Amino acid sequence: MDRITMDLLANGSIMKAQVDRLLAKGISTNLILRDITLSGFMTMDRLVRFIVEQIRNGVYDLTIIDNYDYIHEKVVLEKLAQELNLLFLDLDSIDMDYKLTDRVPLAQLKKHSVLPIYEDDMSVTIAFSDPLNIDAQESIQRLFPRKPIKIALATKKQIATYLFKVELKDSVKGLVKKIRDELNSINSIEEQQEASSILLLIDVVLKTCIKGRASDIHVEPTEKNCVVRGRVDGKLTEMFIFEKDIYPPLASRLKLLANLDIAEKRKPQDGRFSTTVGAQEFDFRISTLPILYGESIVMRVLDKQKALVKLEDAGMDTVSYHKLLEGLKAPYGIILVTGPTGSGKTTTLYGALNELRNVEDKVITVEDPVEYRMNLIQQVQVNPKVGLSFADALRSILRQDPDKIMIGEIRDQETLEIAIKAALTGHMVISTLHTNDSLSAIPRMVDMGIEHYLISGALVAIQAQRLVRKICKYCKTEEIVPSSVLEELKDKIPVGAKFYTGKGCKECNESGYMGREMICEVLNISDKLSSLIAKGAAKDKMLEQALEDGFIGILENGIQKALDGVTSLEEILKVAK
Repeated sequence: MDRITMDLLANGSIMKAQVDRLLAKGISTNLILRDITLSGFMTMDRLVRFIVEQIRNGVYDLTIIDNYDYIHEKVVLEKLAQELNLLFLDLDSIDMDYKLTDRVPLAQLKKHSVLPIYEDDMSVTIAFSDPLNIDAQESIQRLFPRKPIKIALATKKQIATYLFKVELKDSVKGLVKKIRDELNSINSIEEQQEASSILLLIDVVLKTCIKGRASDIHVEPTEKNCVVRGRVDGKLTEMFIFEKDIYPPLASRLKLLANLDIAEKRKPQDGRFSTTVGAQEFDFRISTLPILYGESIVMRVLDKQKALVKLEDAGMDTVSYHKLLEGLKAPYGIILVTGPTGSGKTTTLYGALNELRNVEDKVITVEDPVEYRMNLIQQVQVNPKVGLSFADALRSILRQDPDKIMIGEIRDQETLEIAIKAALTGHMVISTLHTNDSLSAIPRMVDMGIEHYLISGALVAIQAQRLVRKICKYCKTEEIVPSSVLEELKDKIPVGAKFYTGKGCKECNESGYMGREMICEVLNISDKLSSLIAKGAAKDKMLEQALEDGFIGILENGIQKALDGVTSLEEILKVAK
């Protein structure tokens, strides 16, 4: 049995009968403590207080919590900071002074797992992961001889992450110095824009972010720094941190690449540019937004190869794929792809277009903006400034003798009305709508002012989807799911089912996940369901009929992905429940 459980038994905080009861259920000795906190025999708060007391008394070392996945370091450190009357810092929520790290050797900071945060007239604040390590405190004090150090607490993982950023910052130090020298020796704005070293820096940024699998690159000025973040598997991570003086030439050069007005800093602007990164060509869609300290610049990475991805390769399971294919084979009607922003709807639309495009059919799309350029397809870019909205473009498209129409997004009643009419007059229309599940699209269309009988006549299929993170194959390990979760999902999970998770390793940047995949539900509109829609039936009645027709919900689809070991059960419950 683990040490903490034995100590809790010894001092009477938990009863032997409780432990025996859990052991009789077949719970592993290493997980007894977790199930004790889950079953309410002992609250997590009481457990943390006990651990902190033992750490303060020198009985436990802080590293003891590394053996327990369910005891979070942050919670223990917050309690410890409170007891020791120290400051606990969430490093992600503060604007650090990176100039401090230039004054001390990085190797020393790594050795002691510490990070200088900021300096005032009286002291230098240093974040420690272990506030009781006196040797580390003395070593760091010697590095800052002029002022006393003020100890703060932060998690080991956060300190390691920020030290890695400092290391990255050091790796481009030579390039940054070259940029400064170039800018100081150049007087005119035109010459500054032509400076070659800033282009080299942009190249390094794009290369690093793309190598790190980023789908979006954010360049953001803060009060003290210029931060570059990348969205990897749906979550933002900091890639680079530069000092504030690098931001103006970097922003100007990016705007020049995208043919934007570099003098206009008060209004948002949109553009795009193409460049070769490594041996591959990428398109970047760029958007600028005026913020407090300058302009926030976001670049969407458009990998041309992704436009040609087949639906099965995007993670669509065989059953859902055949259901959608059946809908796409219909001669006319409307197919909707639904889901929240960033759930991969556009990629699915392009996957559907790949199935539809051929020499015999005229396929026209209306998009805002056109993300990927494709052969055999006529793509229209919406431009409200000149009066070309989705609805205006659609009206003109219907005079272009199309067979199949793709509408990037249905945003208003007018667009939906024209799309439904096009579907009813012999065209195949595919589009996206913002709803949480497939059945919700029907009441949503009614709310937008479309009659029930028109919806039932036009609708062919609705797909709802989400993106879930895939478990990293390098650190995949079996997961013991809490009994309370299994109890809640017992109707959907077979007895003895195994689930997996990622422990976190260098390959996946300690996240435990690498890449994303789609989970979805496809609702084909049968004759019976169509007549229920026409009568304006309640949602539960429609769901009853859909289930009778063989409909499989997104949660069930996700659980199957977790059972197959593609993703974790935690990820599915977070996204699809």
